[in-house]
Amino acid sequence: MDTSTQTLLFAAELVEENGTYSLVVEDLRKGTVQTTPVPKSMVDKLPVYLAALAAKLGPVRPRRGR
Repeated sequence: MDTSTQTLLFAAELVEENGTYSLVVEDLRKGTVQTTPVPKSMVDKLPVYLAALAAKLGPVRPRRGR
């Protein structure tokens, strides 16, 4: 029986407004929010960045209860 719990630490959103992109990251532990502009070229490559990150980190393995 798996008794582990998940705790959301950060929440991120990529927001587009009038052709301008911003990354908004909320630190749920501290209750703070940071926003930074993101160029469209980076937004277009986001799927490539995520695939590279997933390849580097490998598959996530489920935790086992103790």
